[in-house]
Amino acid sequence: MKKIVAVFICFIVFTQLQAQNQHIRKVKINDLMKIIDTSSVPLVVNFWASWCGPCIKEIPWFEKSVAEFSEQKVKLLLVSLDFAEDYPKGIADFAKKNKYTSTIVWLDETNADVFCPKIDQQWDGAIPVTLMVNKKKGYRKFFAQQLPEQRLLLELKALTAQ
Repeated sequence: MKKIVAVFICFIVFTQLQAQNQHIRKVKINDLMKIIDTSSVPLVVNFWASWCGPCIKEIPWFEKSVAEFSEQKVKLLLVSLDFAEDYPKGIADFAKKNKYTSTIVWLDETNADVFCPKIDQQWDGAIPVTLMVNKKKGYRKFFAQQLPEQRLLLELKALTAQ
């Protein structure tokens, strides 16, 4: 019994360390589009930056709400639009400080006129913005604003509706 408890404690400590020291991958817009277009599960893609107050306010809602839809296998991808000098350490430190557990990538692009329309024609470059995609349902919806928690829950229900 002691071995089982010890293994369990080691597992918990390891997963906590992984969440706190996550690797933040650098991606180009075409890499990000491939992730979005090939996702086999409902995907919520939130674009944010550590210097964006409304972005930071909504991320805890996103992590909590998406976790409530884990049975439907919804995944959250946080796409950082922070400055190059903040990659990777500044973004990783910020994520650790705020206890973010979702997958984070850094978008290595500087020309919003090129990458924004690839995500959605409506996107003017302002953040926060969110894209929700469920390829199996043919569902794709773009939100060019902060999503309050109650609205987010409604949109997650639409994303996962049968």
